[in-house]
Parts: sequence; C-alpha cells; structure tokens
Amino acid sequence: METDQNGVDDVLAALADPARRRIVDLLGSRAYRPGELSELLGVSAPIISRHLRTLLQAGLVEDERVPDDARVRLFRLRTQGIAPLSAWLGQLQTSWDEQLAGFKAYAEVRVPAARLEKGAGR
Repeated sequence: METDQNGVDDVLAALADPARRRIVDLLGSRAYRPGELSELLGVSAPIISRHLRTLLQAGLVEDERVPDDARVRLFRLRTQGIAPLSAWLGQLQTSWDEQLAGFKAYAEVRVPAARLEKGAGR
C-alpha cells in the first residue's frame, strides 16, 4: 500500500521534526502567537516562523489576524489537517487485520492437522 498524494506525505514530512510535533502538541490546547511558541520552545522567532510555515503548508495549522492589531497572528491546530494521515493509517490497520485473520485461520487449521499426524504415527 502506497501513501496517497492527498496530503499524507506532506503531513508525515511536517511531523517528522520533533519541534513541529511539539508545536502541534501545544496548539492542541489553545491558540498561540509565534512569539509565545518561540519562548516556550526556546528557539528563535525565524526558526518558529519556518516551522509554522511548514505546518501551514501541510494543512495542520491555521492562522488568523487579531482584529485590533493586524500585525499579530494567532496559530491554532487544524484538526481536519490530520484526516489524510488518519485515513491512510486506518486503511493500513484494516490490511494488517485482514492479514492476521488469514494467518490465524491458516494456523488454526494447520496446527491441529499436524498434531493429528504426529498422533497417528505412534
């Protein structure tokens, strides 16, 4: 099973970086300004900006301007951004479940038959 071209690769690439995963964790609780994220993670503002840009492009976060000050942006988690990855993982899980069920059925038939063969040889 290959990953599809509908965002799974982008989401996986964005989440490959531990700092970006930490940003996603933080944004899961509330919206943050980039400066707040910079302070919490102990990294410079330009680095946070690059991480946020990557997360935006992957569709994992969204931003909005604060009405009173257009210079201020708030970033929040976009929960539907993880949907392509979740769907792909669901397909993968279904495939694994089917393979394991097939192996279980094979083993349940094969092992008792082997025991019978051993018992008949006595």
